[in-house]
Amino acid sequence: MYSTSRRALTRFAAQICQRRGLHAGATGATVNDAEISHFSRLSSEWWDEGGEFSFLHRMNPVRVRFIQEKLAEIARDEAPDGGETIEPGSVLQGLDVLDVGCGGGLLSESLARLGARTVGIDASGANIAIASLHASADPSFRLQSSTLPPTAQQSAPGRNSLTYLHTTTDALLDSTSEAPTLSIPRQFDVVTALEVIEHVDNPTHFLDTCCSLVKPGGHLFLSTMARTPLAYALTILFAEHISGKVSKGTHTYSKYINPEELIDFFKNYPSAESNPAQKWISPEATSYLPRHQAELKGLIYNPLQGGWFLAPRNSMAGAQCNYIFWIRKPKVSDTI
Repeated sequence: MYSTSRRALTRFAAQICQRRGLHAGATGATVNDAEISHFSRLSSEWWDEGGEFSFLHRMNPVRVRFIQEKLAEIARDEAPDGGETIEPGSVLQGLDVLDVGCGGGLLSESLARLGARTVGIDASGANIAIASLHASADPSFRLQSSTLPPTAQQSAPGRNSLTYLHTTTDALLDSTSEAPTLSIPRQFDVVTALEVIEHVDNPTHFLDTCCSLVKPGGHLFLSTMARTPLAYALTILFAEHISGKVSKGTHTYSKYINPEELIDFFKNYPSAESNPAQKWISPEATSYLPRHQAELKGLIYNPLQGGWFLAPRNSMAGAQCNYIFWIRKPKVSDTI
């Protein structure tokens, strides 16, 4: 164990000076074949609450609650009557939601049960197969999937709409590519990409595709890990090399993205060359995040309680490891 930890620290020392720039306007493929192969091998473990993805199982209710509460907050702000009747538990009902990098469907199933018309996509066919198989056992889902035979599609009885597609954000946006056999929206009220961006190549282009899939006035939720010594110690050194709770090679430290880098990206997005429209975060907001535009919260794990909790709003000190980020796409009227 000691030699393993020393090797991990040696790799960290070599990586700590690396930076992962986010520059609006960059292009390129996002799918990393090695990452897809890694998670495909682990696909059968997605629904083992004590296994490889146990941390995500415990994190999922906290992520869902953040999504609900943020959507409810914005809906109340915009309601003519003050939104006194708007509750987080019902705010997702009837919304079109895209879960990017859905894995085995932990988040997708939760959102669908809350009334969202949910589409989960993943570049791993094995992940989509597991997600579809698990959902097919629940009669509450009106399930469609690109990996299930027509006889297994739950098209009628379920009340919760859930669709799984083996595809990527690029493919969804590419009008010249082979269209999915299942009908889905071109844009969504909510797009989520949770614990995904640290596994892709060209994160800038990945963000651009996610943004393009959000309706004007819609919402984008991201979560990832900061590129800090604390994050390395917890997510790689401890989780992968000491405790063994996560398979070695799951995380790549140089792919982690600091909150400041994400914020700076959206202060310059979209680029003036590609689109002169309003930036997603006002560049003038140098010392704060405008509440109606973006919000950042650290996701902190309490080992004594075996659970996750959210740090205070926009606290950089609480976002030194895992964090979740919400941002809103400007409405059409905002860009005129």
